[in-house]
Amino acid sequence: MGLAMVAISSWGRLGTWEHHVEYLNNRYQLTQVMSADRPGLAYGMGRSYGDVCLNPGGTLWKTTGLNRFLGFDKETGCLWCESGVLLRDIQRLMVPRGWMLPVTPGTQLITVGGAIANDVHGKSHHSFGDYVRKLALLRTNGELIDCSQEQRPEWFKATVGGLGLTGLIVTAEIQLRPITGPWMDAETLPYENLDEFFQLADTSETQWEYIVSWIDCISKGRRRGLFMRGNHAQKQNKTPPKPGRALTVPFVPPISLVNKLSLRPFNIAYFHLNKWRSKRSVTHYESFFYPLDNILEWNRIYGPQGFYQYQSVLPRAVGKEAVDAMLRELSHFKEGSFLTVLKTFGQNQKPLGMLSFSQPAGVTFAIDFLNKGEKTLKLFQRLDAIVHEAGGRLYLAKDARMPRHFFETSYPGLVEFLPYRDAGISSAMSRRLMGA
Repeated sequence: MGLAMVAISSWGRLGTWEHHVEYLNNRYQLTQVMSADRPGLAYGMGRSYGDVCLNPGGTLWKTTGLNRFLGFDKETGCLWCESGVLLRDIQRLMVPRGWMLPVTPGTQLITVGGAIANDVHGKSHHSFGDYVRKLALLRTNGELIDCSQEQRPEWFKATVGGLGLTGLIVTAEIQLRPITGPWMDAETLPYENLDEFFQLADTSETQWEYIVSWIDCISKGRRRGLFMRGNHAQKQNKTPPKPGRALTVPFVPPISLVNKLSLRPFNIAYFHLNKWRSKRSVTHYESFFYPLDNILEWNRIYGPQGFYQYQSVLPRAVGKEAVDAMLRELSHFKEGSFLTVLKTFGQNQKPLGMLSFSQPAGVTFAIDFLNKGEKTLKLFQRLDAIVHEAGGRLYLAKDARMPRHFFETSYPGLVEFLPYRDAGISSAMSRRLMGA
């Protein structure tokens, strides 16, 4: 373990701030680090878009050195590991053995601790916390808390989705799911309006384990998109996939590559190309779940200003109207995105953590925006008003600017959560939204 001052940015690259960084490698020596005078925060891969993983002027406990697998029950599929293990490493170790993580987000380049702290979700109908069986949580006062849904459940519910503010997650036991192999049955279907999207979502939920859609937010008056769904293939291709070569965005361009000249042609081409190709296919799980992982440092394409992701969840009863209203605001502000994702949560996807994002049968809508300063923030005010009126909320793992009053009204579990805060842990987000 060593101390250094390091300039750190989150995935959105909205700024860079100096941090004291402690590199953690031995879980038996953590109490020596966490008794430091200045407030600290666990930091894994830094793939959160906003300020949830930042602690400017304070300490970051870099957890990727806590990357040991500690045990696996091949009968039940329960995996025990340290919190700095990457989801990618779990997948690549366990998939050949017939097991897989039941829930992953759009990247596998995140740590187990980060996945738990943000209670991440993906194309499945559940959240990551639903499959965490047990946690070991270290408080800055030296107390080690073992918790689960049965053992000290209040600590478990505060920590899952708790933004790393209840303590340092040291180890976790995760329930994997059995699979027949690495191949997926996948299907892409074009839709021309939101009614078609919701019909596809409803009819797919019981028959398809994974669903998501891309929506064209540029086309005026139209709500067309591509609905993607998948299941684990029963008949597995014996041929291993050809090793792909990841592309890398080598530097930050002086201007954003996401602009008026590129957005419309890209969205038109992407929709029509995939519409013509729409059919069932067999694809490898990495291509199906993590297409953007094949483009390393893709966040650089937004240029030196960085970018925001605005992700909301809306009650299903008003989801269609709210999404349509947000798309109209984008058109009014003449804004758009390459990456616009629309999906529904499962009927039984109840938020496990006190600050978990998901809602049962909720509609989640995520859009990436180039940072244009005040213009972008004014657009967000309009989107906030739509989400607030609909009774929705924003995803804390992606947020960088939500007003405090919006946070307090949209996360009713906050009052229950606050007593479990660790006084020795602080983040830019906690200071912005909770005052400390």
